[in-house]
Amino acid sequence: MGGLMSVTGDADGEPTKVGVAVTDLFAGMYAATAVLAALNERERSHKGQHIDIALFDVQVATLANQIMSYLVSGKQPTRLGNAHPSIVPYQAFHTADDNMVVAVGNDAQFQRFAQAIGVPALDVDVRFLRNEGRVVNRQALISIIEPVMRSRETATWVNVLGAVGVPCGPINSFGDLETNENVVARGLFKTISHQHAGDIRGVASPMRFSRSNVDDEVAPPSLGADTEAVLRDKLGASDADIALWRESNLI
Repeated sequence: MGGLMSVTGDADGEPTKVGVAVTDLFAGMYAATAVLAALNERERSHKGQHIDIALFDVQVATLANQIMSYLVSGKQPTRLGNAHPSIVPYQAFHTADDNMVVAVGNDAQFQRFAQAIGVPALDVDVRFLRNEGRVVNRQALISIIEPVMRSRETATWVNVLGAVGVPCGPINSFGDLETNENVVARGLFKTISHQHAGDIRGVASPMRFSRSNVDDEVAPPSLGADTEAVLRDKLGASDADIALWRESNLI
């Protein structure tokens, strides 16, 4: 309803949902940010306030450059599959063995890209000298690049383009992440101990602080595991209160 599916999917295909619930996740992050903002304001006003976060609002807000393009031009952005709406070439390509993403972000990078893939004529073609020209002549340019990208394997292209400072990377599966150098170096996959399930695997917090430790090795609590502690600490419940509530199936 918020418009995300209208710009997601192949140009000649149907509207497509995103692979994870991004609006739900963004709403949580907006809510957390709003809480921090309200706490900061409370330091000055000494007053609390109610925070209103709507999934629909978040969905529209996170359309970012796409919704701004519409508001400026009045034109509905089209679905472009894995391509970028305003930067070319900035998309997924088939290679000899798999797929990868190439993100040529500016004209200087495009010159290096053209040289690296062995088609130096691209960076002197007047149609492609500037990004605005590459956007207008998107199909002509991509039709030249695609067969070249299919000529080598992904790993080779990553090395070739990386060596000249052209952003690119493989499209990893979850299994590929197991040995990914960034995942390993950052310790993103953790094994933690759970009271009932034994050792379970999870993802580390992406938040890193220079002084503070992030306690992300605590297993999720079982259903109701903290009920008594909350009732005691927040409501001042006694042992008799808790025993009565359990007997009455209230907790």
